[in-house]
Amino acid sequence: MSERSTPRDGVGASTRAVHAGLPPAAQGHPFLPGPVFAAPYHLAGEPDGAVPGYGRYANPTWELLEAALGELEGGESVVFSSGMAALCAIVLPALIPGDVLVAPADGYPGIRSLAAEHLRPRGIEVRLVATDDSAVRASLYGATLVWLETPSNPSLHVLDVESLSAAAHDAGARVVVDNTLATALRQRPLALGADFSMTSASKHLTGHSDLILGAVSVGDREQADALRSWRGLAGAVPGPFEAWLAHRSLATLALRVDRQEANARALAELLREREDVDDVRWPGFGSVIGFTLADAAHADAFLSACRLVAQATSFGGVHSSAERRARWATDAVADGWIRLSAGIEDADDVLGDVAQALDAALSARRAPRTP
Repeated sequence: MSERSTPRDGVGASTRAVHAGLPPAAQGHPFLPGPVFAAPYHLAGEPDGAVPGYGRYANPTWELLEAALGELEGGESVVFSSGMAALCAIVLPALIPGDVLVAPADGYPGIRSLAAEHLRPRGIEVRLVATDDSAVRASLYGATLVWLETPSNPSLHVLDVESLSAAAHDAGARVVVDNTLATALRQRPLALGADFSMTSASKHLTGHSDLILGAVSVGDREQADALRSWRGLAGAVPGPFEAWLAHRSLATLALRVDRQEANARALAELLREREDVDDVRWPGFGSVIGFTLADAAHADAFLSACRLVAQATSFGGVHSSAERRARWATDAVADGWIRLSAGIEDADDVLGDVAQALDAALSARRAPRTP
């Protein structure tokens, strides 16, 4: 068996993504071993922790994916069965009655739902604040845990993670960053001072809109072990095949993100030139764009007229997708607000599809109504 030198810092993003988490090269073996399917493992004698005993607590396929994500995030990573499972693994063990959670009022609704349905009834104070540096700073007094999402979803506001992490630590709080939209290729929260970096791996990390997974990255082994203990107790474990598919998909992460961003940039430029489009938001990186059409009917007409852009509620996939976000009634956005995730299609094709759909929706709006 020859040792493979695993690239870390100092090499390009695509190189890191391709090689992350691969085991040492072995003669006649694949680059990435296939998934290990096991509930119990052979375990004779007294358990000593050196080998796994049961599949709810350990799996070699998870471990390789965790090694890969840890290299990208710059820490120790733990994978979960979903982004919400990852979120709960941070929040639920961290807070007891009398503690204070600061969370975004305009970000992913999962954290707000958890707060309303489970945290507040247990005597935990929840402060929902706008994704704005000054608003977050003003909410830090007495805080226990500060949840940041940057860029926020769906409002696409951006925060200064480094300065807010320092301020939160000064206030005695720990900091979580939902890094789903940025990915570790564009933002490494742990290096910026955050205590936890959480991601829904269902989005950009796996990129094909066919997996549900989550991950949490931390700066030390002790905290990672605590997360693994919670995962085993809660049963929030990923399937080995899903973990293997996720690791395989990481190899194209940088290529996909580069192409998605190029398409998103071009779409943002197109949208800003149109008089029928308002409040175009794109943070300068990532696949997601937001913009507003006149009302719900106008937005629905646009979506219905799209031929390549699929109507779907996720983002980060290779297929361009969009939705009228207000249909869920979970976000404070205009009725005509569109969240569009640029895929990896040829730019001219995506631009052409969006332009013709906007034209069709505008024509339908201007058409005289039959009395």
